Amino acid sequence: NLLKTAGLSSLLYPDPRGEFDLRREIAGNLSIARNFHCHPEQVFVTSGYSAGLGLTLRVLGLEGQKVWMEEPGFMLTRKGLELARLNIVPIPVDADGINVDYGIKTAPDAALAVLTPGQQAPLGSTLSLRRRLQLLEWAASNDAWVIEDDYLGELQLEGRPAPAMASLGEGKHVIHIGSFSKTVSPALRLGFVVVPADLVNAFAEVAATLAPAPSPVIQVATAEFMREGHYIRRVRRLKRLYSSQRDALTAELCSRNAQWVNAGLAVLLRLPEGAPDVRIVREAMTAGIAPSPLSAWFANPSWTVPGLLLGVATAPEQHLAKSCQRLFEIIEGYC
Repeated sequence: NLLKTAGLSSLLYPDPRGEFDLRREIAGNLSIARNFHCHPEQVFVTSGYSAGLGLTLRVLGLEGQKVWMEEPGFMLTRKGLELARLNIVPIPVDADGINVDYGIKTAPDAALAVLTPGQQAPLGSTLSLRRRLQLLEWAASNDAWVIEDDYLGELQLEGRPAPAMASLGEGKHVIHIGSFSKTVSPALRLGFVVVPADLVNAFAEVAATLAPAPSPVIQVATAEFMREGHYIRRVRRLKRLYSSQRDALTAELCSRNAQWVNAGLAVLLRLPEGAPDVRIVREAMTAGIAPSPLSAWFANPSWTVPGLLLGVATAPEQHLAKSCQRLFEIIEGYC
């Protein structure tokens, strides 16, 4: 049916920026959910986050220059920056998000900062307003760029999501990357980049040559899914489901006197200093449990802290007690 309704457009080469209907729906949703007002012309549809990051780094062309990256931070982002031949400067993260003061002191001449301000991956903290403004002031003063990895979008379980970084001021130095991986499915391989107006032409040229948008059929279907209100209803259902599963998981952890913090769509279980979280995860996987080792998110060995990231989305309540029992047996065997 989608092919039929597409009419003649299905016989033409697709727009490398992405289908206009989807770009319009994305812009509209960002305005409502993230307080980020942009035009469809600023939106570029990509094959997920990694493609959006690759497109952005190709357009910026910052090879050989310094980039701030959160420590700990997303391994895929780190690899992408390495492949783009940028010099990564790890910047520590605390309860207020990335430490901008540390970044300015350590590498004031960096050309780029990549961060997850909504809920830091993997620690879960939200970048404070003071640091957001400080970061934007640094970027404007140094003609630097900020890549906002909005990996959770509106799917944040703690209250109303903070507005997008790109919504502050005129957003001239912020490139916003989003994805449907958490809100719909990672198998969809669908994401988007929202760029300042001054970069639209440069992004269009690179997208047309090196980074064409995903299948128009998937894009049209997603646009219709959003236009009919299914997307918003799905996000609301997921928030209720994941909140319930998180509450059940944290209750189980509390019953065992464990130390934990909420971290986006995960719960971070603290481990004693020196605990071999990678080895614990390997053994847990043989028992059908799949946590993620916190130490793997660090680039600087001297800053590494052990811990386990327990996914909320993959923690069905009916198996929770048994899984936690086995996991703590494994942890006790190493600690």
